[in-house]
Amino acid sequence: MAKETLKQQAYHIIKDKIISCEYLPNTLLNEEKLREEVHASRTPVRDALSRLEQENLIQILPKKGIMVAPLSIREINMIYEARMLIEPYAVENYGERILGKRLQYFRGMFQGQKQKGSMRAFYEVDNEFHQEFIDATENDYFRNMYERIFNQNCRLRILSGVKSESRIAETKVEHFKIVESCMEKDWGGAAAAMREHLSCSKRASFEAILEKQDMIL
Repeated sequence: MAKETLKQQAYHIIKDKIISCEYLPNTLLNEEKLREEVHASRTPVRDALSRLEQENLIQILPKKGIMVAPLSIREINMIYEARMLIEPYAVENYGERILGKRLQYFRGMFQGQKQKGSMRAFYEVDNEFHQEFIDATENDYFRNMYERIFNQNCRLRILSGVKSESRIAETKVEHFKIVESCMEKDWGGAAAAMREHLSCSKRASFEAILEKQDMIL
C-alpha cells in the first residue's frame, strides 16, 4: 500500500509541474533530479514516467532521456475541435442543473477586469468553471473525453495567458458573459458566449505558441 501511495505521489507531483508549465514543453528532464524533487526512489518515479508517457505528456527519447512533450499545431486544433463540440452543448442542454449559488460564485470571480490573486489561482477557477458544465451532464463519456484533453488544455491556457495579462482580463469578460446568460436562463446565448470564448482562446493559444517555436512541432 505504501508503494502505491508513493507512486501516486510521484505521478501527481511531476504531472502538476508539467501541466502548470513549470516544466515547459521540450524541456529535458533528469530522472535522478526528479527523484530528489519528489523524494521518491527509482521505482515510483519510473512508474510515474510510464503513466505520463501514455498520457502524451512526456516522451522517452533513446540516448537523450526524458522530454516534456511539445505542443503541436495539430494537437491544438484537435483540442479546440473537441471543446467546441462538447462545451457549448453541455452549457445549452445541462446548464440549468448548475445551482444558482454556483453561478453567483463564478459571477463574483469574473466580475471586473482587474486580476485578483496569483495567475495560478485564476487558472484554478478557470478550470473549475469549465469542469462545472461537463460535470452537469452526468455523462461519463463526456467526462472521460474531457479528462483526456484537460491536461494539454491547461498547458495551452497557461502559455497563452503568460503572453499578456490583457488576455486574462479578456478571458474574465468572456466568462462573465457566459455566467450572465446562464443566470438569465438564456441557454442558447450562454452556448454562443462559450463558442465565442473558445474561439478567442484558440486564437490566443496559436499566437502564444507560434511565438515559442521551440515548444511546438
